Amino acid sequence: MPEGHSIHRYARLHRAMLGGRAVAAWSPQGRFDAGAAAIDGTTLVDVEAQGKHLFYRFAGNASDLNLHVHLGLFGRFRHYDTDAAPPTSGTRLVLAAGQTQVQLAGATACELVDPATETALRARLGPDPLQNEDPSRAFAALRRRTVGIGQALLDQRVIAGIGNVYRAEVLFLAGIHPDRPARDIDRGQFDDLWKTLRRLMTAGERTGRIVTIALADRDRPPSRLRADQRLYVYKRAGQPCRRCGTPIRSWELAARTMYACPRCQPT
Repeated sequence: MPEGHSIHRYARLHRAMLGGRAVAAWSPQGRFDAGAAAIDGTTLVDVEAQGKHLFYRFAGNASDLNLHVHLGLFGRFRHYDTDAAPPTSGTRLVLAAGQTQVQLAGATACELVDPATETALRARLGPDPLQNEDPSRAFAALRRRTVGIGQALLDQRVIAGIGNVYRAEVLFLAGIHPDRPARDIDRGQFDDLWKTLRRLMTAGERTGRIVTIALADRDRPPSRLRADQRLYVYKRAGQPCRRCGTPIRSWELAARTMYACPRCQPT
């Protein structure tokens, strides 16, 4: 599932590609025919990201329209400036202006929503590290949870946009074991977590990839790191910790695989 940095990157990319332009819209799959027909011929005013959700603003026709997209596990975009490939039969929505196309397939949600529905959806989300939001609400939510911090960080009601990679990596960098009760994290530790998340996710939004390895632990710039050199613990079960050499552990946590170093992140 794409994490928050990718969603914010999509919002920025789609604003640049289609913002301020009248768009043609259609649904090759047919499941979004009515929604695409309502969008067709309108102007894309803005695209906003919050956590793992995208909100598109269209103006024109009888009234303004809001499109909500959540990629889920299997959703993906394809982008074309010229010579767009034919949409696949599974493509839910195509937005086009001239030769520019954005094609969406496999999304969990692709729906037109009214302002009240959007407001309710946003209200269920915690603060987003990539937005200028007060993180105090996230800290208060953690203090109410008895589950491990590793499980709590995947709850989008606590912090919006964190996925399996960021939760493993930020806890390693903080030296916090994923099973430590969320309510035992003090404000200083939380502030460090939030600061690290903002730094990592901001870099991820800019580059399009997650790189958590600190300069002191690598010998080349991030752009030259292979995929297996960019992270400390995620998907490195059984491999030596990059800092202490202890084998990385993995186990099931909140229906996802968790990774941690038992020495750098003591219980």
